[in-house]
Amino acid sequence: MNDFPLRGHNTFGLDVRAARFLEYTSEEELEELIHTGQITEPYLHIGGGSNLLFTDECYPGTILHSCIRGISVTSEDDASICLRVGAGTVWDDFVRQCVENGWQGVENLSLIPGEVGAAAVQNIGAYGVEAKDVITAIETLDISGHRKTYPAEACGYAYRQSLFKRPEMKPTFITHVHFRLNKAPRFHLDYGALREALGGQAPTVALVREAVIRIRRSKLPDPKELGNAGSFFMNPIIPRARFEELKKEHPSIPHYDVDENLVKVPAGWLIEQCGWKGKSLGPAAVYSKQALVLVNAGEATGADIVHLARAVQASVREKFDINIQPEVLFV
Repeated sequence: MNDFPLRGHNTFGLDVRAARFLEYTSEEELEELIHTGQITEPYLHIGGGSNLLFTDECYPGTILHSCIRGISVTSEDDASICLRVGAGTVWDDFVRQCVENGWQGVENLSLIPGEVGAAAVQNIGAYGVEAKDVITAIETLDISGHRKTYPAEACGYAYRQSLFKRPEMKPTFITHVHFRLNKAPRFHLDYGALREALGGQAPTVALVREAVIRIRRSKLPDPKELGNAGSFFMNPIIPRARFEELKKEHPSIPHYDVDENLVKVPAGWLIEQCGWKGKSLGPAAVYSKQALVLVNAGEATGADIVHLARAVQASVREKFDINIQPEVLFV
């Protein structure tokens, strides 16, 4: 389809368009698009559009979107179950089905918007769990028509990073993601807010999912009501020596130990200390309940949100000498 509206394919709700839009429902359909030369530069493969910021009113090339869906069991034993999931499966639908079946491992990642393939690219994470903790392999098809399966250890996973985010991997399209989940629960309840939300109840996968959903709904706006891409910035990881300096000036600074030498500091706290929480620049704003979230408060353009993001970055850099980087991809 030509001159395709993308408002429904980006959670910021930006009124942007693509010169061309192609959707496929199977590996065979994707292969056909490749072999018939329909995928030409420039092109961009998207998931649910929950981690994108279109900076212009029109993307000049082709937007590709996977509708490969479905969840199938590949193997199981008494302790675990292995699943093959289509890249176009809505992430939270996948989480919900796992929880309904009593499979443990992704409940902390409940209500994160987007699709399974993009979750694997981004290595989404929340409440002490990351996608990489349960991913075992990634199936791909590249622009030359070659299929390849990457074991998890070859995917270059790190905090909000993966092999598939590298520019040279743009011609590689994820078709399926493999997961291993537990039948015997191994809960991750290190975050105080999560333990508090459980209210002293003995955890089950269903109760943890419910608690995570309550927390997220209390802190994060629904993209259907207020355009946003969730956490806009990554939490910076800084040298421990630098953290100790900051702690002298700001004794209440929250943090999470990464290892002996590195400390992760919440970007939302840094932004809030700079006075941005609830503030706006034109139709773009910092969300009033969570400073890590930038929102489309009206008919904002991508340029409006970029302007706000740059101003927030400058404030944090000036006050704390820390560079916070966007988690969102600028297109």
